Amino acid sequence: MGIRTVRVVDDPILEKKAREIKVIDDKILNLLDDMVETMHQEDGIGLAAPQVGMLRRCFVMDIGDGNIYKVINPEILEAHGSSIDIEGCLSIPNFRGTIERPEKIKAKYLNEKGEEVILEADGLLARCFQHERDHLDGIIISKHFIDRVTDDNFEEIREKIDSKRYKK
Repeated sequence: MGIRTVRVVDDPILEKKAREIKVIDDKILNLLDDMVETMHQEDGIGLAAPQVGMLRRCFVMDIGDGNIYKVINPEILEAHGSSIDIEGCLSIPNFRGTIERPEKIKAKYLNEKGEEVILEADGLLARCFQHERDHLDGIIISKHFIDRVTDDNFEEIREKIDSKRYKK
């Protein structure tokens, strides 16, 4: 296992669509392990393969719920509701913004054993899943920010979001 370099905004690979993974071999398993290690090293909660220079449809997540998700060839089957929250990205250091996303999702993916997983998620897990899946389609979150969040306005925006008073 090893730490990989996280690609940052303006790297053209971040705007390219990743290829489907047809075979889960040692190369893919090593990539997933390296991504978990890199994500933890960078204090992130998610990391997609394009962010480490690999155009493959996989990502990893660790939102602090006791699980490390290794997601291969994800598809969002259903999306419901709407929520606005603050997001950051390891590929856009020191930059956060508000983004509107579906509040709940139903998704399917393959785990590292090649088993199909159906995931019903809301809250942070749903938001992180959607964020990382966007990376696989070359979508960078800064293009979807409603507002930029700074140290000066963070508390005000957080309070509005928490009290459901935040408006686009």
